[in-house]
Amino acid sequence: MTPEIDNAFALVKEEYGADSIERVERMLQPKNERHPLQKGAKWIMPGISQQPWHDPYGHPELEPIIRAFEANHAAIKQEMETAWAEQRGEFSDYEHYLTRQQNWQALYLFRKGALVEASQPTAPTAYKVLKEYAVDTEKLCPLLESHFSTLLPGARIAPHCDLWNFSINLHLAVDIPEDCGITVAGETRTWEEGKCLLFDYSFEHEAWNSGSRPRTALLMDLWHPDTTVPERKALVALITEVRKLMGES
Repeated sequence: MTPEIDNAFALVKEEYGADSIERVERMLQPKNERHPLQKGAKWIMPGISQQPWHDPYGHPELEPIIRAFEANHAAIKQEMETAWAEQRGEFSDYEHYLTRQQNWQALYLFRKGALVEASQPTAPTAYKVLKEYAVDTEKLCPLLESHFSTLLPGARIAPHCDLWNFSINLHLAVDIPEDCGITVAGETRTWEEGKCLLFDYSFEHEAWNSGSRPRTALLMDLWHPDTTVPERKALVALITEVRKLMGES
C-alpha cells in the first residue's frame, strides 16, 4: 500500500462506511484463497461468485446492455464487414498483457480509460450503444477496454487467466464461421451470431478459429455484478496507482 492508495481508500470509507471496501482490503492480504482454475489471475477479490459461465440475461444490471447490443447486431455486423473490406488499416495486432498476436486483430472502442473517438466513424452503431448503455451508466470497467476481436482462420488463443475477477467479459457474436469456439474452466461453448456470451475470465480460458474465414466478436469488460459502487471506486484507485508505480500509461 502507498500513501495515495491509503488516502483513496480512506475517502471511500468516509463516504460509504468503514466496512464498504472490506473485500478489496482482504484481496490484498497474503494467502487469499482462490479456485484452482483461477491460479493464473493476479487479483482475486473474495466474495465474488466462483462461477465461470453466466446467463447473459441473469443480471438485471447488465441485461439492458446485452439487449441493446443484440438488438443492433445487424447494423454492427454490416459496419464491421465494410470496415474489414475497406479500412483494414484501422485494425491492429491485439496486444494482450501476456502476448501479441498478428492473427488476432482488434479495433478499439474504449481504451486507457476513455472512448476511442477515432473509431466512431468506422463503427458508429457499436460506439453509440457502448457509450449510452455501458460507459455513460458506468457499467464498463474503465480499467480495461472494449474492442472488436477478429481471429483469423487458424488462430488460437492459448489457455490463460486474465488479470482479476472483479470484472466480467461480454462477447457479442458479430460474424461467426463454423469450427470456432471458446472453452472456459473446461466447458466449451460456441458463439451464436447476434447473441452474447458472458463469462468470468479470471478462470482459465482459450479460444480458436479453425474455420475458413475470420471470426469477429465485440468484447467489453464490465464490472462484475457482484461488486459494489464503493468497491469499484477503491479498485480504480488501487489499480491506477499500481500501474503508475509500474510505469504503465
